[in-house]
Amino acid sequence: MPGALTAPTAAHYRPPRSPRPSPGIALEPGLETVGNFGLWASFFAVVLVMLAIDLFAVGGGRQHRVSVREAGTWTVIWITVSALFAAGLWFYLEQTAGRAVADRKVLEFVTGYLIEKSLAVDNLFVWLMLFNFFAIPMELQKRVLIFGVLGAIVLRTVMIFAGVWLVAQFHWLLYVFGAFLLITGIKMWWFADQEPDLESNPLLRWLRRHMKVTEQLHGERFSVVREEGGKLVRYVTPLFLVLVLVEFSDIIFAVDSIPAIFAITTDPFIVLTSNIFAILGLRAMYFLLADMADRFALLKYGLSLVLIFIGAKMLLLDIYKIPVLFSLGVVAAIIATSVILSLRQTRRR
Repeated sequence: MPGALTAPTAAHYRPPRSPRPSPGIALEPGLETVGNFGLWASFFAVVLVMLAIDLFAVGGGRQHRVSVREAGTWTVIWITVSALFAAGLWFYLEQTAGRAVADRKVLEFVTGYLIEKSLAVDNLFVWLMLFNFFAIPMELQKRVLIFGVLGAIVLRTVMIFAGVWLVAQFHWLLYVFGAFLLITGIKMWWFADQEPDLESNPLLRWLRRHMKVTEQLHGERFSVVREEGGKLVRYVTPLFLVLVLVEFSDIIFAVDSIPAIFAITTDPFIVLTSNIFAILGLRAMYFLLADMADRFALLKYGLSLVLIFIGAKMLLLDIYKIPVLFSLGVVAAIIATSVILSLRQTRRR
């Protein structure tokens, strides 16, 4: 009948549009990650390829002094690769999860990268101090730093996934991290001008008591075999002692820097990728800064302010959430100001 209501048929039915699926997977209630199999595979592929090129194709197997030009070139390459990864991540997320998610996650990546890169500079100063203390020539430092960077990658991967799981289980740990960073930043400011006494370092003293150490370096070798009383005895070289101390410093700085990025995001994909990309360029950056470290005398004060700011941000997490973009601006401003003031002070001298 005209005007009569009729039951909907299959031809009239239009299913409701489903929202664009998020590429992430829920790890725990309230904790998600944008990382899926494709993103993780792409990240590890990029890292492995770049490491292979850096370690083997570009003078990785031969002993040589890394020039400032070579170090500068590789520093630019690593920063460019990180920027391209961020751009690729944005385009992928924009297509699969929407522009809002893409903007937020890439901003978290860039902020985390800048924070980790900045805090890693303090680690470079420690490496320089260790090499100077043991009088290791520049041409022998490269092999130690290769192992140092590889060890840092493995260590931080384990610590980040453990940290993400702990934060998912115990939210209050963020306050512990915040207080720890705040105290660490204050201590760093207070002791910025003091040089540690390596001769009384407990780890170094333990190594010297429990191992036979040669007095001379033997090229890039970490150990040598000598004949004593008809027996072959293995000695470690001073280069091995430096390697152990470099790896130990990686642990110390990982404890400081990894909690800092949890103030920006708890997404394990963003936390790990920003950390690893920041670490990968450390070896090149070290050789770039090795001859000019004394020009950045005020940089430690800037790094201490970064830790204090990040610690305060974490302590205020449930009271006021400081925007990630504002955090990025504050960290960039602190580092830039400390570098400029350092260079001005050097110029006056």
